[in-house]
Amino acid sequence: MDIIVLRPEATDEALKHLLKKLESKGLKAHVSKGTERTIVGVIGDTSKVTEEEEDAIRVMTGVESVMRIIKPYKLASREFRQTTLINVRGRVIGGKKIAVIAGPCAVENRTLIMNIAEKVKEAGASFVRGGAFKPRTSPYSFQGLGEEGLRYLAEAREKTGLPVVTELMDPRDLEVMVKYADIIQIGARNMQNFRLLLEVGSVRKPVLLKRGLCATIKEWLMSAEYIMSRGNHEVILCERGIRTFETATRNTLDLSAVPLLKQLTHLPVVVDPSHGVGKWDLVAPMAKAAVAAGADGLLLEVHTNPEEAMSDGEQSLKTEAFAKLMEELKPIAAAVGREI
Repeated sequence: MDIIVLRPEATDEALKHLLKKLESKGLKAHVSKGTERTIVGVIGDTSKVTEEEEDAIRVMTGVESVMRIIKPYKLASREFRQTTLINVRGRVIGGKKIAVIAGPCAVENRTLIMNIAEKVKEAGASFVRGGAFKPRTSPYSFQGLGEEGLRYLAEAREKTGLPVVTELMDPRDLEVMVKYADIIQIGARNMQNFRLLLEVGSVRKPVLLKRGLCATIKEWLMSAEYIMSRGNHEVILCERGIRTFETATRNTLDLSAVPLLKQLTHLPVVVDPSHGVGKWDLVAPMAKAAVAAGADGLLLEVHTNPEEAMSDGEQSLKTEAFAKLMEELKPIAAAVGREI
């Protein structure tokens, strides 16, 4: 008993009675009201609900059907919902139009982020990205500007109108992050930082969840489930490449994950070809392939001067190359019934 579908004519009183019944069994519920049906997602250990108790719920007033979801990720499954659209300041992720999130790997200074934000907006980007807190392999590498970087991102948003996407690494920074960010990114290294996932699940900000370096699709969706179990259902999945035996590219970009996720989950799926390949001249071909595969969006690293970038310059597109790519993506998007 993981999903309960109510009849179209079910009253609010019938819904309240059902929720009270579930609560008495130690279960929580998430109510999703559609245009024709109301679906109640049951959260908790439903294995302890006996067949007799399930039958009793099945015959309650207003209940149309009761279904079990075999998959361990209940709320993220397509059985729970068909499609999730995430609206951020009027820009939708998961709809017909492909969202493009572009900007530098790290916010290095005010002038740089303002300049790049203006350039990517001119080229057609719908979001600006940039790291204020940077997870670096070496403790001696640039770690980001912290709240100062977040202020620069917010200023870039005010000037360009582009919503801000930036990464959260530590639950202690969540309060300040919520003040500035429009979408909170959870990086690959933190995909299974369950404390962090629960914390972002408690706020009402969309979360962009990157796939872990060696994570399976199931593990990735279970991480999304952690966030959703706290009530935040605005999760965006980001394929950014996985670690394999191949060393010619930074990672192996698993584009087969895109159509597979479309079968398994209702959550939007975006692709980060910059981290997927790690070489700027391979980013454009893989971005095009991602759109053809059905991605709802792209996450691209863009810099005005990659040679001088303090982080990931080798995989960053110059602003001119980004503008060219945006034009080249338009016919590919149209071919698969999308817009860019």
